[in-house]
Amino acid sequence: MRAHTKTAATAAALLASAALAGGCGSQGLKVAKSSPYHRGAVLFRDHCSGCHTLSVVGAQGSATSIKNRVRTAGPNFNIRKENVEQVLYAIRNGGFSGAIMPENVVLGDDARAVAAFLATYSGRQAQHVTSVPITLPTK
Repeated sequence: MRAHTKTAATAAALLASAALAGGCGSQGLKVAKSSPYHRGAVLFRDHCSGCHTLSVVGAQGSATSIKNRVRTAGPNFNIRKENVEQVLYAIRNGGFSGAIMPENVVLGDDARAVAAFLATYSGRQAQHVTSVPITLPTK
């Protein structure tokens, strides 16, 4: 009976630890509460992370390969840089294709907070390729 009690106690402790770790609420949020972008980060995590990837909020919504891509996999904002106007357009209009993303997923000040956050934190892992000017021959 003692082995069974010890096993049950160990299992209960492991479950409690998992519940505490899973319920922390930060879910990988790496934007300080004192940051002017914190509110936008929380809104992005709560409303956008199911379909988009962005490490700074712990979001893993984008497909990592064509094999695991689903219809709702949105752009990976670790590598895709956005500006405020692009984000606001996408929020108002349901993305750029209008096929999947809901229109007005956040509104007003919330939309502006998400746009400012995403404009600041998107594209940080993008590959920067130097451009080479090309001169085309003319006839």
